Amino acid sequence: MTDLKNVQPLADFNWDEFENGSSLEVSKQELEKAYDETLNKVSEHQVVEGTVISIDKKEVIVNIGYKSDGIIPASEFRYNPDLKIGDKVEVYVENQEDKKGQLVLSHKKARLSKSWDLVNAALENEEVIQGYIKCRTKGGMIVDVFGIEAFLPGSQIDVHPIRDYDVFVGKTMEFKVVKINQEFRNVVVSHKALIEAELEAQKKEIISKLEKGQILEGTVKNITSYGVFVDLGGVDGLIHITDLSWGRVSDPHEVVALDQKINVVILDFDDEKKRIALGLKQLTPHPWDALDENLKVGDHVKGKVVVIADYGAFVEIAPGVEGLIHVSEMSWSQHLRSAQDFLHVGDEVEAVILTLDRAERKMSLGIKQLKEDPWEEIEVKYPVGSKHTAKVRNFTNFGIFVELEEGVDGLIHISDLSWTKKVKHPSEFTQVGANIDVVVLEIDKENRRLSLGHKQLEENPWDKYEEIYTPGSIHTGKITEMMDKGAVITLNEGGEGFATPKHLVKEDGTQAQLGEELEFKVIEFVKETKRIILSHSRTFEAGTEEKPVRKHPVKKEAAPAINNVAATTTLGDLDTLAALKAKMEKGE
Repeated sequence: MTDLKNVQPLADFNWDEFENGSSLEVSKQELEKAYDETLNKVSEHQVVEGTVISIDKKEVIVNIGYKSDGIIPASEFRYNPDLKIGDKVEVYVENQEDKKGQLVLSHKKARLSKSWDLVNAALENEEVIQGYIKCRTKGGMIVDVFGIEAFLPGSQIDVHPIRDYDVFVGKTMEFKVVKINQEFRNVVVSHKALIEAELEAQKKEIISKLEKGQILEGTVKNITSYGVFVDLGGVDGLIHITDLSWGRVSDPHEVVALDQKINVVILDFDDEKKRIALGLKQLTPHPWDALDENLKVGDHVKGKVVVIADYGAFVEIAPGVEGLIHVSEMSWSQHLRSAQDFLHVGDEVEAVILTLDRAERKMSLGIKQLKEDPWEEIEVKYPVGSKHTAKVRNFTNFGIFVELEEGVDGLIHISDLSWTKKVKHPSEFTQVGANIDVVVLEIDKENRRLSLGHKQLEENPWDKYEEIYTPGSIHTGKITEMMDKGAVITLNEGGEGFATPKHLVKEDGTQAQLGEELEFKVIEFVKETKRIILSHSRTFEAGTEEKPVRKHPVKKEAAPAINNVAATTTLGDLDTLAALKAKMEKGE
């Protein structure tokens, strides 16, 4: 109380203004003005710098020197796991006051406003930047870089192939910007590029120490259909599928597995292109060198068909040792066929060694030799004159090729198909695949040929025709074929004859037509060429010298006797009279 008593009144205090209340208004305005001067001037849609004053799992509170602090979702700072209280961060002022009077800030938008400048600068200056891997996408990952969603291709994550992309989701890694599409606002980043420079120097060092024939240890890095990539400790080499094993390999997975440690030998390398050719099979002796020394031509071997082609099959008789069975050595048959008709991949077969060249590492095999050659005893099994049933294999213009059994073929000439019918093409007589009865006419063992006949199964009807179709005899026949040069007539007694157009004129002067059945006189019969020349007009024309002979005589009235002497004069009589007249003239 004593202190209060000692308080002295203000000399310049205006009691009248105090009583009127005007002094209070002045002091309030002055106080607000003084307070506003202590705050930063903040405008909406502006990027400003703030200080992190609080961090929890959901929110980050930032002070920008305004009358209230801004609250920003912690997810906007995932790219920066090292964020701590007191760090300076850029924020974007979205609203000075929301409905609750709260300052609304965004760190993400602040980053976006400057991100393109930062990204372009990083590409231009080849800077190393940090990014947060948000999620997987087709072909790679999505990375948050300066608030921009950039694409990280799967091939650019690491120098080694990635088998599990999910392990990278949620990680913060260093990247280099490798490509920017300004039009579509696309950014491509790479983590692999950061380590390639170091690896390149490492590769040069490794390659500089390589030598052909050198044996190194490596790790199987990748397996493809054509070979295996092996990591030699910073540099990759390729084992081609043909260098994995001395035997045939259809799938490299049969020989090696991913991440397997293997020893390889350097076959070749290229300093400029950094290509290294490796071999695995070369670490073991060649199977031909270990082949049984007692194996010789004529021996029987067993193996497995590993490759099949039209011309033959490759049989593996030991790992890495193969022999070729040519298609011609699969059957005694002379017909051209494909190897697939006899064998298939995977078949276990027995074969005979036909040739063996150890120096060239080549071997030819045969399987038909396991059966007896049918031509060895051909004269015994198919003697001349013997009858058999054969299968029609194919046609030619001159005959039919038939097969009596596998490896024994023969030819039936077109002239040996029928005694009477004129066959223009074998397809008129039979068809491919049909059976046909044959007679062996001739054997050519040296050239493996048989001459066969079909018509010889029957007696030659021309022996009988010779007695029936004597010149001058008349027979009934039917016109079965018309041609420009004449007609073919099928005779009732069997066989066919031929008549020219002038011999097809009927008694009324008309021409005989196809299908008509008429009487024909035999003008000529030639057994050797199987030719019968006929005439219908001769059956009714007068003055023919020969007396008609009928197989079935037709009764007619007897012609009246001719008493005219001149009519009975023969050519011989005329010759005698001429000679007598000449003699008389000479005597006179």
